[in-house]
Amino acid sequence: MSLKAANKTDTNTYTVEITVDAETFNKAVNDAYLKQRGSINLPGFRKGKAPRSLIEKYYGSEVFYEDALDAVFSPAVMAAYEEAGIDAVDSPYDFDIKYMNVTEGVDIEFKVTVKPEVTLKQYKGISAEKAAVKVTKEEISEELDRMLERSARIVDVDDRAVKDGDIAVIDFEGFVDGVAFDGGKAEKYSLTIGSGSFIPGFEEQIIGHEIGEEFDVNVTFPEEYAPELASKAAVFKIKLHEIKVKELPELDDEFAKDLGEYETVAELKKGVEEDILKRKTEDADRAFEDAVLTALAENVEAEIPECMFDAKAKENVDSFAQRIAQQGIDLDTYLSYMGMTREAFEASAKEQSVNQVKLDLAVEAVIKLEGIKASDERIDEEYAKMAEMYQIDVEKIKEIIASKTVAEQIEREEAVKFVIDNAKAKKPAAKKAAKDKEEGEAEEKAEKKPAAKKTAKAADGEAKPAAKKKAAPKKAAEKKEEAAE
Repeated sequence: MSLKAANKTDTNTYTVEITVDAETFNKAVNDAYLKQRGSINLPGFRKGKAPRSLIEKYYGSEVFYEDALDAVFSPAVMAAYEEAGIDAVDSPYDFDIKYMNVTEGVDIEFKVTVKPEVTLKQYKGISAEKAAVKVTKEEISEELDRMLERSARIVDVDDRAVKDGDIAVIDFEGFVDGVAFDGGKAEKYSLTIGSGSFIPGFEEQIIGHEIGEEFDVNVTFPEEYAPELASKAAVFKIKLHEIKVKELPELDDEFAKDLGEYETVAELKKGVEEDILKRKTEDADRAFEDAVLTALAENVEAEIPECMFDAKAKENVDSFAQRIAQQGIDLDTYLSYMGMTREAFEASAKEQSVNQVKLDLAVEAVIKLEGIKASDERIDEEYAKMAEMYQIDVEKIKEIIASKTVAEQIEREEAVKFVIDNAKAKKPAAKKAAKDKEEGEAEEKAEKKPAAKKTAKAADGEAKPAAKKKAAPKKAAEKKEEAAE
């Protein structure tokens, strides 16, 4: 088997001619005969006993050629690619079989698409925005509050009526025009009063009731709710079983000691600050690295074959399908749950593949430009890491994963590190930073704005203020989105 010719005949296209000698092809033909003879019927012979010469005479001399060609073609092509230095990105096409027989062997000409020639406009000194990192007192306080929440105890209350902030354990069933509706019933449901979990006006009417009481809650579904219930008046039959409260521990030295890492509250606060700083720093670093690599991909100048995008998109789709299959769900079922067609999903994968392919080509270009090469020592280190990770003998890992594959991965990692290490961080644009600040302040004001004018009818008939934690229209919209999901 040998390469006869390899010529660039178009952009990203090579025309390749390979030959397979007569001896090799004849052996492949005989192997095909031995493999198939057990299923061949020939008059006068038991199945599997007919000689090759008679089978070829009866069915034609080329009866085993196709299978023989399948056996020799791939090795011949791989050898030709290696000899010619061809980096193919698609399967061969436009075949021209000049001859194929056991006397001369095989001569085939075909075309193949190769990786494009790539020019990088820039890969050293790429500039990207990197946010300054700092930790505020509010962030520390919020994290401490979450820690206290995680350590809270839930205790029963049986000597008073429900108050805002309590956890009410209730049975409920909803009716519209006297008819129960789907999804409107539950038993022993734990509802935190004031959480805004239910439609506006519901939670407020639980306040003031005591354990054992049965009563009605009257509400009107918001306009933004599910179409079958939107704007309709409803009555919920309620039975109150239990009242519970959440007791938070004190933020003191004892609490700090219980966490097992600190002796005092001051140490705890310092530790929380360091953890937040580390997390935000890592987030900023990742965002910076992503921005640098995005810019690197944008600096690629090349005529990229469409088949490369198609192949990457298919790889992404297949990989995702495999991951969800491990959770017991097939891709089409998953997409139906998400309300997405397979065509739309594959189109999205194709769109994402464009930047991925460009980045792959850019990284390969950096490897060549910088002469990055994985050393034998570095490859051995990587094998040792994999052996430890998978608890498999190093030699076994080497049998499974070729050293060339390991080397390529190391070189890619080194190239990416080189680009990032040589990148320049710049402050976020002033306008963007100001806009983010304005949006943050607006959100903070919206959260603090009371709903003083909104009232709900309580069980005793008095008009009482609705919960001030959430604005009703906003919560209704959120509930609609959740239902759609």
